[in-house]
Amino acid sequence: MRLTLERRTQAGMWASLASPILAVVLTLVFGALLFSLIGIPPLAALTVYFLSPLADLWALEELTVKAAPLILIALGLAPCYLSNNWNIGAEGQLVMGAVAGSAVAIATHGQGHGSYIVWLMLAAGVLGGAAYGLIPAVLKARFGVSEILTSLMLVYVADLLLDYLVRGPWRDPKGFNFPTSVSFGLEARLPGLSETGRLHPGFFLMLLAVALLAFMLARTLKGFEIRLVGEAPRAARFGGFDDKRLTLFVFALSGALAGLAGIIEVAGPIGNLQPTISPGYGFTAIIVAFLGRLNPFGILIAGFFLALTFIGGENAQIALRLPLDVTRVFQGLLLFFVLACDTLILYRLRVTREGAPA
Repeated sequence: MRLTLERRTQAGMWASLASPILAVVLTLVFGALLFSLIGIPPLAALTVYFLSPLADLWALEELTVKAAPLILIALGLAPCYLSNNWNIGAEGQLVMGAVAGSAVAIATHGQGHGSYIVWLMLAAGVLGGAAYGLIPAVLKARFGVSEILTSLMLVYVADLLLDYLVRGPWRDPKGFNFPTSVSFGLEARLPGLSETGRLHPGFFLMLLAVALLAFMLARTLKGFEIRLVGEAPRAARFGGFDDKRLTLFVFALSGALAGLAGIIEVAGPIGNLQPTISPGYGFTAIIVAFLGRLNPFGILIAGFFLALTFIGGENAQIALRLPLDVTRVFQGLLLFFVLACDTLILYRLRVTREGAPA
């Protein structure tokens, strides 16, 4: 007996909409089973993860801080995936955006410049992320190199470069030998918009990016080109669309938004450059993109849900003494069930006997 996947003639709209909801439910069910196996009451654990972070104002502000970079990166990944370009290296593009933007802050530190410095940092972060994103795009368009491998390997290059800079030439000479850059001045920081100072303008830049990308995908020729190249590349070539040029565009856009997320993190909550500036936003954003069905508004909702797992994981470390790796298990389960549910929407399982005709 053999199990095979047989492609469905068409996938129902309701099934497509229900798939991410089912994936979340299955993640919660298996998460509860996981807690039971390690001897923790499932209901109490799920409450700590998903309800406690919504109980006070500080936690809600922290939710926006965690959600903004996730959503920005996922927004950039969506056009890549819709056009059948697989950018797996958003984490590296985030780091390079943070490095490029921080170079402005470090170069102007202590020189009494005005508040325009933070805008130069944001612009540098966008350009740095876009330039880094173009590397796998050029290699694919010019030489046919797999963008999956190159974008992923470039993550480690970016991480090692960041580590070298903060332990070497950019180390704060007054930092007691800790591997960090100088703390950015007020002119190089995103201003706090609340009493706690955690909510910052990066959240509203993220909302603007959601609106602009939704408009581009739904109302512009470029959005039509992205969908057509992904769904019917041969028809796109007959229509005069250049898939190689589009590869460069979507990778540059993806890198730019990841770079913006990186410099927002550094100029906002962190305040300086450190060896680690991301808890894995670039990889988690892949889950956000697929959970949101590669739709900007779906990504907005999915981003807040994944941000909730980060906050809940930190709460669980304190209240339940669970390792942070449990959060990654949750996120891994969610990605698995999203992909599994999507597979069953497009294909049906068929049981055949060995030797019988298919």
